[in-house]
Amino acid sequence: MKILGFLSLLSSLSLAARVAIDWDIGYVMANRDGLKMRRCIGVNGQVPVPPIYLTLYDTLVLTVHNSLDLPTTVHTHGFFQNGTSYLDGTALVSECGIPPGDTYTYEFQVTQAGTYWIHGHDQGQNADGLRAAFIVRDKVKPYAYDGDYTFALEDWYGKEFPQKLKEILDPANIFPPPPSFPTSLINGYKGDDTGPIQFQPGKTYRIRVINMATTENYQFSIPGHTMDVIEADGVYSLPHPVDVIDMGPGQRYSVLVRAHNTDEFNYRYNVTLYAAFLPQLEDKNPHVYTGLVEYRKGAPIKEVPFPGNYRVVNDIELVPKDREPLLRATRTIELNLANLLYTNGEMRTSINNITYVKPRTPSLFSMATLGELAKDPKVYGPQTNAIVLRHLETVEISIVNNGSLFHPMHLHGHSFQVVEYGPLLGLNITTTPVFIPGEPPRFQQSGPFPIRRDTVQAPPFGYVKIRFVADNPGAWLIHCHVMDHMLRGMQATIIEAPEVFQHRQRIPEELLEQCDKLGMPRGGNGAGNKGYDFSGLPELLIIATVPRSLLPGLPEPTNVPPS
Repeated sequence: MKILGFLSLLSSLSLAARVAIDWDIGYVMANRDGLKMRRCIGVNGQVPVPPIYLTLYDTLVLTVHNSLDLPTTVHTHGFFQNGTSYLDGTALVSECGIPPGDTYTYEFQVTQAGTYWIHGHDQGQNADGLRAAFIVRDKVKPYAYDGDYTFALEDWYGKEFPQKLKEILDPANIFPPPPSFPTSLINGYKGDDTGPIQFQPGKTYRIRVINMATTENYQFSIPGHTMDVIEADGVYSLPHPVDVIDMGPGQRYSVLVRAHNTDEFNYRYNVTLYAAFLPQLEDKNPHVYTGLVEYRKGAPIKEVPFPGNYRVVNDIELVPKDREPLLRATRTIELNLANLLYTNGEMRTSINNITYVKPRTPSLFSMATLGELAKDPKVYGPQTNAIVLRHLETVEISIVNNGSLFHPMHLHGHSFQVVEYGPLLGLNITTTPVFIPGEPPRFQQSGPFPIRRDTVQAPPFGYVKIRFVADNPGAWLIHCHVMDHMLRGMQATIIEAPEVFQHRQRIPEELLEQCDKLGMPRGGNGAGNKGYDFSGLPELLIIATVPRSLLPGLPEPTNVPPS
């Protein structure tokens, strides 16, 4: 049986294609929301960026030319890049960035099937258009279905992202800033302009939904139809019936929908863009975009109200199709998310009381050049927020959200088990908030086979526990996928098995030359120097006030649930 499986794999590899794609990343003037012409970032002179479709075991050869006036990188969101961590496409983590006027080729074999996306990972460039769906089809379908649709969902603002971020950080402006309500783009175009999807009676359809937004959540539903969730972030699950998918930025789901047995009626699908942290305002928050589910051209539309007890997807209830059992953690780490006010008047975000600031040399390059010193998290820089993991240890991370906003936390290089949610008062931590507005998150534990994914929502004034095996040597970010939260500092660097990385991987010369052209060091510590000399880094941000939830001396929590 094992021999047959091995021969089948060899056969699949021999049939794999080499797919060459050329991207010229540059500025494009476009009116994407029907409201305002503005400068965007596009590919080959166009927006939206066309989706990428591959088949499992294909090799992607993505040649990127940078026609911007700033460096750029391209990150394949959800791909592990195991053994090729230098291709993760994360600025100042896995590379310096492609200099203006320069070209670089990301080449790797896709060994993960499922629903992913690809986007810029430098200076918020994805928010201005550098993002697209990335679909990897299976050699053999995991479930039977007759058709496949993708909904790539984006929020779109009238201002370029760097301008928005500058206004948020300006101490002269009020914080938080007045609410702005974006338009939704569906598959690259204004939501209301999206064409119908075609259903034939009795057939089954796979619908992939990707939240590529920078700020807001999305819900997706087809009233009058049940959706069976079969995938979360590239991991197949046992079919799980729901009425509504709810997703934070960076998250993806696939569902199976069985069409009715008659074409008597057409139906609608709903795409709802909303932000729980903004005031409700009619036709702005939430904003519902509808499209046609067409069984027969010209058939009447059947309006179906939602039942009072409709089911919303809850990832902790999903079971992976491969039924991987709950991991037994050998190490626990706590990450506390919070806002911090600094003496320069800026309101920044933080993890464990540290606001991330980019180093001068990519953290991966520091790993490669520092020898034994690479095991010391201090060498990556005082605000790189480095956490060093040992090879193959099983890590449990408690992500503790001390604020009132959801934070969709994305881990590069891994998928992780989602094992527990709960209110802060239910976790044995020293960061208990003084005040919890509204109803706190309820305590939930996974079953014996937790779903795995790469982006999870940390609930307001609550926590989520995740587990994974440190089996992918490299430097990986864990960060909030709300763009302004990320770029204001809600990031940490996972330094995974540096001694194994040094033995197994070699950074390509072309990536080192990028640093030369940008005037940045090829290696050394976070400042590009030897040892603990950090001269040349930006001045440390000095905290003016610390959130009450992070002050020492708070009472110990009560009501601790069983572990």
